[in-house]
Amino acid sequence: MNIAILFGGSSYEHEISIVSAITMKKVLKKSQITYIFVDANREFWLIDRDKINSKLFSSGEYKKGRKLTLKKGGFFTEGMFGSKQVGFDVALNLIHGRDGEDGKIASLMGFFDIPYISPRIEASVLSYNKLYTKFLAQSLGVKTVPYEHLSKSDPRTIKTPLPAIIKPVRLGSSIGVSIVRDESELAYALDVAFEFDNDVIIEPFIEGVKEYNQAGCYTDRWELSIIEEPHKEEFLDFEKKYMDFSRDSQLLAADISPELTQKIQETFKRIYDPLFRGSIIRCDFFVVNDEVMLNEINPIPGSMANYLFEDFEAMIWRLAKSLPKEEKIAVDYQYIHSIQSAKGKA
Repeated sequence: MNIAILFGGSSYEHEISIVSAITMKKVLKKSQITYIFVDANREFWLIDRDKINSKLFSSGEYKKGRKLTLKKGGFFTEGMFGSKQVGFDVALNLIHGRDGEDGKIASLMGFFDIPYISPRIEASVLSYNKLYTKFLAQSLGVKTVPYEHLSKSDPRTIKTPLPAIIKPVRLGSSIGVSIVRDESELAYALDVAFEFDNDVIIEPFIEGVKEYNQAGCYTDRWELSIIEEPHKEEFLDFEKKYMDFSRDSQLLAADISPELTQKIQETFKRIYDPLFRGSIIRCDFFVVNDEVMLNEINPIPGSMANYLFEDFEAMIWRLAKSLPKEEKIAVDYQYIHSIQSAKGKA
């Protein structure tokens, strides 16, 4: 199978996306890989698999490659003798943050009729925005950590007791995230968060909370990863998550009871199905007093959370063969013809 990996994008997580894409070269060993880079100007470039490395992008050398155009059915190179389509079976969206996770790429792939692995438009919108994720969880009967929402124009006061954690609403990878333990730290933490977004959410910081990650998808059956208990620090900052995204070897499952495993998996399924069909997502859960609460949905997890699956590549192939199909709408102009007939202009 030939898999086109879309990566880059106009996002604060642009570099993380590059790391994830390069990691896929070590993960998808049996597949052909076609690399399609989206630069900061949102231009598409075909990247040679054998030449891909981080310096290629930081130096700007990628511009020596072939520029692509997006048309009905796929990506094309343009030359003296016309357009030539770049062949692949399915596109894998690995653009973290804006462009990749907010629905733009999903919209383009759907509009141009390109098969793709990624959350669809509605799923992207609801999981990219942490506030909307709270609304989604509430509608599904899934509990979340209590929160409050603050906009940039609001007074800089909060009701959440300290310590509290402040998060930009539309960012991942812990960018702009701060833990506030004292009132004197609040103004600076809000300034940092508002550098990246016009909206933030504030949650109580729960000391010693148990955290578990569950990834998965639905092909012709449920394909759930092992449950990971991430290395616990206060929280993983940008640098730690940046390195984390290059993982390509499987981890050991968390040592938890069958009962808790079932609770986490059933909650994951409730969130995933049917909204996230066609994608591989990771949900991060908190467990407090044996109660499972959704922390965040990662619609495009770092390196696609490949390290949580026994055979990630085979799962990708199965998912590519069971993607949601958009209904074809026949336009026959019967309404217009009937109007014309009524007016005697047929």
